[in-house]
Amino acid sequence: MSDQRERRDARRTTTPGVAPGRDAHPLVRPADATRTVSELAGLLRQLRRREARQQGETPLTYRQLAAKTGWSRGVIGEYFAGNILPPTERFDILIRLLGATVVEQGALATARDRVEEARRQPGPDRAPTVRSGGRGRTRAARLPAPRQLPPALPGFVGRQAQLAQLDDAGDRGGPATGDPASTIVVLSGTAGVGKTTLAVHWAHRAADRFPDGQLYVDLRGFDSTGAVVTPADAVRGFLEALEVPPELLPHHLSAQVGLYRSLLADRRMLVLLDNARDVEQVRLLLPGSPGCLVVVTSRNRLAGLIAAEGARSIDVGLLSTGESWQLLARRLGAERLAIEPQVVDEMVERCARLPLALAVLAARGAAHPAFPLATLAAGLRETARLLDAFDTGDAGTDVQAVFSWSYQCLTPPAARLFRLIGCHPGPEFGIPAVASLAGLPRDQVPRLLGELTHAHLVTEHAPGRFGVHDLLRAYAAELTERLDPDEERQAAIRRGLDHYLHSAHAAAVLLQPGWDPVAPADALPGVVPEEITGPASALAWFTTEHRVLLAAVAHAGRTRCDGHAWRLARTLVDFLQRQGRWSDLADAQQAALTAARRTGERAGQANAHRDLARVLVRLDRKEEAAGHYRDALALFAELGDHSGQARTHRAFGAMLDGMGRYEESLHHATRALALYEHTGHPVGQASARNAMAGRTPASASTLPHAGTASRRWRCCGGPTTGTVRRTPGTASASSTTGSATTVGRPGATAGR
Repeated sequence: MSDQRERRDARRTTTPGVAPGRDAHPLVRPADATRTVSELAGLLRQLRRREARQQGETPLTYRQLAAKTGWSRGVIGEYFAGNILPPTERFDILIRLLGATVVEQGALATARDRVEEARRQPGPDRAPTVRSGGRGRTRAARLPAPRQLPPALPGFVGRQAQLAQLDDAGDRGGPATGDPASTIVVLSGTAGVGKTTLAVHWAHRAADRFPDGQLYVDLRGFDSTGAVVTPADAVRGFLEALEVPPELLPHHLSAQVGLYRSLLADRRMLVLLDNARDVEQVRLLLPGSPGCLVVVTSRNRLAGLIAAEGARSIDVGLLSTGESWQLLARRLGAERLAIEPQVVDEMVERCARLPLALAVLAARGAAHPAFPLATLAAGLRETARLLDAFDTGDAGTDVQAVFSWSYQCLTPPAARLFRLIGCHPGPEFGIPAVASLAGLPRDQVPRLLGELTHAHLVTEHAPGRFGVHDLLRAYAAELTERLDPDEERQAAIRRGLDHYLHSAHAAAVLLQPGWDPVAPADALPGVVPEEITGPASALAWFTTEHRVLLAAVAHAGRTRCDGHAWRLARTLVDFLQRQGRWSDLADAQQAALTAARRTGERAGQANAHRDLARVLVRLDRKEEAAGHYRDALALFAELGDHSGQARTHRAFGAMLDGMGRYEESLHHATRALALYEHTGHPVGQASARNAMAGRTPASASTLPHAGTASRRWRCCGGPTTGTVRRTPGTASASSTTGSATTVGRPGATAGR
């Protein structure tokens, strides 16, 4: 402080060549008379107007000053309004920007120091009256500027959008805005997402905006011990921080709240209410003055605070992948991450981008700097229960314990629904699927999902579409395994799979009318499949649900619901072909084949062999495909399934045709035609004849098949004019308006 004063005193001396008279420095005299922040702000405004006149321009706006200084527009406005005394360094910068002469700078600096000293000294004009409860005695009390913020977490990363929203809220608060009430911000998000870390980081960064102090209380709304801080305890703590003597504390809570609000009146303070459980825990702690900003963190949305008090809601979600990398780099070092980037990606994925989980993992890595990161990733991969990998032995940082505090606040029906979500295949779900999963009427589900969303145990990322991150899903699965009877859990799994199978079956029939479906068994009671009304509706449903259906195929295999696995995979074939999702289709059909083999269902095996062969052709693995086609033909023959044989011959022939093996292709086309004729399948017959047409250039014996194929195609609804043309591998009956396409092309039906 002495160094600063020496520099300021040196600046206050007159410089050579400058007349010592005060007329050349009109702000010196009023600066000498300045005693309050309001009077000092008046000099700043006068200086701003004078600088504009001298430059022949309009006065510098707060936005322009913010651009020149890097400070917040809101804080600059508070300086000029007289609500905040600028810190020493900022005051010096500001008066220089506004064109104060060197002499004026010295006088203004002295005035600023005088105002600050006056604010530190109690006086009759600044001492508020504090009345002791019931005794009638009053006394003057000096109001301190409490600094209760906990330490900020080092290495904070990301959250730029939320920080900008907090900055905006801080700028809007205060008397200068004309808002008669304090500004309230609610930071809400799931357990372990970093709400407190964000709030404390921002509060430290913005501390200079609140020169009268910062109050902080951990309300412990979700504490493992159940020791929730009551509003009475919090208010008393704030009054003690404001140095109200115990003998002057009112006896009744309402009087204590009134005193608390009186002490904060006309002051610029930040109040951070951390870990609030509900609105009632917060409401009595809200100041009544426009100079205060209240930041509340909670796992609940606190919708009542938003609706009744006009609070501003800021959602705190999972970190992005890039932010997760930054967090690990701050804790483990960027060089260490660069050595094993793929391992880091796996760590981020298994931590679900949840800051608490990432921090726990980083702490383990930091404790063993010589260990490769692959060791940490292997630990996550090999742990039987994923949440066990994040057990720190400390209830405050144990991921499962942190989740449990939110779960324990749920009503019993919502808690049951959350547990059963652990039986859902993921990654997201809609209301109808959840209703079937839980065996509940649909009209009861939105309220329960609303409760889970309010508690941030479920996220509604699009209208009517919900999801949970992997760690919460693992927690729900652990809960249902531990708390729900096995028969109830198995029934929920079966209902969920029934919902998707029956809905997908109905959609597939509408999407591909020529499909030979294998009817699913009756659904369990409580299952209400989706209402799908036509091909467009079916396509839209598959587009929304295909990722869930792929997960359901794998989930059915894991839970030994093998019939669901291969039947679900079969419903996906046409849609995935249309989308060109060949790898997804191959994975689904491989899972279907494994499931059908496990249960000895030959129909499932035959269909899976054929559908897997078709996608292997697309992946240019034709030799593997040929083996699956042969296995499919053998199984269909054993089953006496002529339609299945015909479709397989047709698809096998198309592959061989593309490979230039025309005689073998003709053989399969001929067998397909005979089988299609046996089953009375006119579209299949047209497709087979078209494949046979012109197959051997030296022979004209197959040419009549072209005309027959064209006629049959028209009889089956094809166009009335057109030609039959053949290019090896892409034979089709076509016209100017449509075509009967060979097997393997999007929309094909004849070869299925």
